[in-house]
Amino acid sequence: MMLEEEEELQRMLEELKTEHRDLDIIIQQLSDATPIDFLRLQRLKKRKLFLKDSISKLESMLLPDIIA
Repeated sequence: MMLEEEEELQRMLEELKTEHRDLDIIIQQLSDATPIDFLRLQRLKKRKLFLKDSISKLESMLLPDIIA
């Protein structure tokens, strides 16, 4: 992998992690609010799960291949 590609992946990874953390805060605030908007909460949780999967994929792409 070229250095530019790796830097771009790192940048994308940081953006996804930031959005994931932001969703944590928003989900917590929505959970504490009354009345609870379950539909919005469910959508945000799905987005958070999608972000988690994307973060995992990017992290695995950035790890060097280890030959056992």
